[in-house]
Amino acid sequence: MDNTNRQNRVRIFIMTLVITITAIGLTGRLAYLMIFDSGYYTDRATSLHERERSIKAPRGIIYDRNGVVIAGNKPVCTISVIHSQITESEKVITALSDILEIDADIVADKVNKVSVREKIKSNVDKETADKIRELDLDGVMVDEDYKRYYPYDTLASKVIGFTGADNQGIVGMEVQYEEYLMGEEGSINTLTDARGIEIENVAERRVEPVAGLNVVSTIDVNIQQYAEQLALKVLEEKNANRVCILVMNPQNGEILALTDVPEYNLNDPFTLTDTETEYATEEEKQDALNKMWRNFCINDTYEPGSTFKIITSTMAFEEGVLSVDDTFYCPGYKVVEDRKIKCHKVIGHGSETFRDGIMNSCNPVFMEVGARVGVDGFYNYFDILGLNSKTGIDLPGEATSITHKKENVGPVELATMTFGQSFQITPIQLARAVSCVINGGTLVTPHVGKYITDENNNIVKILEYDTIEGVISKETSDTMKELLEAVVSEGTGKNAKIEGYRIGGKTATSEKLPRSSNKYISSFIGFAPADNPSVLALILIDEPEGIYYGGTIAAPVCRELFETVLPYLGIEKEETETEETEE
Repeated sequence: MDNTNRQNRVRIFIMTLVITITAIGLTGRLAYLMIFDSGYYTDRATSLHERERSIKAPRGIIYDRNGVVIAGNKPVCTISVIHSQITESEKVITALSDILEIDADIVADKVNKVSVREKIKSNVDKETADKIRELDLDGVMVDEDYKRYYPYDTLASKVIGFTGADNQGIVGMEVQYEEYLMGEEGSINTLTDARGIEIENVAERRVEPVAGLNVVSTIDVNIQQYAEQLALKVLEEKNANRVCILVMNPQNGEILALTDVPEYNLNDPFTLTDTETEYATEEEKQDALNKMWRNFCINDTYEPGSTFKIITSTMAFEEGVLSVDDTFYCPGYKVVEDRKIKCHKVIGHGSETFRDGIMNSCNPVFMEVGARVGVDGFYNYFDILGLNSKTGIDLPGEATSITHKKENVGPVELATMTFGQSFQITPIQLARAVSCVINGGTLVTPHVGKYITDENNNIVKILEYDTIEGVISKETSDTMKELLEAVVSEGTGKNAKIEGYRIGGKTATSEKLPRSSNKYISSFIGFAPADNPSVLALILIDEPEGIYYGGTIAAPVCRELFETVLPYLGIEKEETETEETEE
């Protein structure tokens, strides 16, 4: 009996101990959950009874250098449905289908889908969205949104670029400066019951979006518009493949205008400009779109032809193997090893100084000059003048030069390189190198971004770019400016001459590969004022029909451009002796 009682007491004690320990554990766990994990479970509970909708942040604006909007925002709305809140599905389907002009079956699939939220359509204009809002349909959400809008349609399309449906940059400045432009989304939070139905008369919790920062560019809308009009005129007159005009400040690399026509409509970037071509597959169409969006001056290479003689001359002067008065003889060709390489003047230029040679754009003269520089010197200056590297321009997809390996360059290859053949560079690389030659020897970085501002137009960041000073001597720079001014005043570039202005420049006519195709790129690079340049322009006419010589068709384009741009920039004409006499 005593043993039985003792065993019962032990059992009771053990049970009591277990219950006590369990109670203490549960109490401790409850205390932990209530005190230390309360935030976590509060958030989870809230999330079950809270519906969040995002509010798109307005994307930062892109301005031209004078504060003109070239990429802005248009208020639009996004229409969506929440299945659990819909009380009259057929009414919702009919209304949204009619107003948004969407097939009723498509709308029905989204309305009947059991999900947190289904987007019906984005980028809906405010007038249309207001019609839906006025119907006050349960479960239909009309949220604020922004659509990128380009007020000038095609203006500088291959510089500015565009955004996708999610308002993120795809090409051009839009993607280059995405980190500044994109902003931060806000949100609207509403309380719901256990079924997901919004609770009436409960205030929404709203987090306002933060607008993106603005980018002020170096582009001048007025110069850009004129350059595009001029390029389009040439494109039509010469039935060319494309026409490019680059206008840049050679002193600091600021790009004032850059057009590559045909441009495309930034507000409709997925519609091809070549409407006559049919594409069998989506892949072929996408390839065509990629080509349409490409900026030839940045993304493609070409043989520069005789404009490169500026660089060959600079090398020779820097190496001390050339003077302006050195004499040469041109019989119309030069034999290099087993090759007879012709001058553009078949009968030859005869005896001439180097000054004559550059004014005449004489190939034999430059082949001789290049031989004096030598392969090592030639490649050294390719590096020095930035022709073996990207310029660092603030636009995506920049290409770089294509050259022979130095060890594979013999006398024939060197001879053709001296007048801009048998290698390829980008137009922007040429513009940068020539800028260095005429600005006193500073290698600048071409760029289209100037500074970043906030929504009140306060400058928050000045964009800075690399420069390398002393790349060539001031003496060489001064000599080249004087010679290139003579090219325009007396030589092959005379069609770029403007009375009262000192213009320097160089013509080129580059035969495209394969040589048997008889297709050419006609070009001219010019600058003004010749003694202290503040404007550089590069004109490229790709595959013109009829007359294709750069001096005949590209130089006049530069003249016409400068006749408008120079006065606009406040560069005044110099009084000539004739004008003084007339006064």
